[in-house]
Amino acid sequence: MFVRALFLLLLALNLGGACWLLFAAGPRAAPPPAADPGVPKLVLLSERDGVEDAQAELASAPESRADLANDQCRTIGPFPTQADTRAAMNVLTPLAKRVRVRETRTTQTRGYWVFLPALATREQALGTARTLAQKGVRDYYVVTAGDQQNTISLGLFRDQGNAERRRAEIAALGLAPKVAARTEDLPAYWLDLALAGAGPLDWRGRLPAAARELREETIACY
Repeated sequence: MFVRALFLLLLALNLGGACWLLFAAGPRAAPPPAADPGVPKLVLLSERDGVEDAQAELASAPESRADLANDQCRTIGPFPTQADTRAAMNVLTPLAKRVRVRETRTTQTRGYWVFLPALATREQALGTARTLAQKGVRDYYVVTAGDQQNTISLGLFRDQGNAERRRAEIAALGLAPKVAARTEDLPAYWLDLALAGAGPLDWRGRLPAAARELREETIACY
């Protein structure tokens, strides 16, 4: 009997505590503000009201097809480096409606090679080299590997005139040397400008003196 009464007492205490926690809890604390005092609230562009706010985002009205049809487009180049292109772009951008940089590839001559064409065997190449040495030629090299194997190199020259003189010197000994240009594939940069109208563009007077070597060409508008 005593145990039953104790059980009922503990059950009543637990129910009373639960009711107190459920109904007697204090008011919830207010959430902190979304921004510090004095800082404007962030508003998304999609949340703005009215058409005027959306139009304010445009610096100017879009061009019509008639305006675009009157554009004249020119290209200036080739610039040797990206730094030269950027410098010219900074100067000429205020003169054009649109400006873009275009990269192309160009082949440039880096020098001239005088050589005797490859012989059929290494022994023949060495025999020709001994003939050169006997005739007083010291500046030569027998290529021993690669695509030019058994070729006899007679010198690399920056100037074509010097290369031709070397070729004539060896030819006078009864041999048949050749001269080949050494080329390299390099990037070249062009500045494309879209202009309003067909008037002349005074760009040479605005760029450094080295720009006098650049070309101006008419291109299709972009």
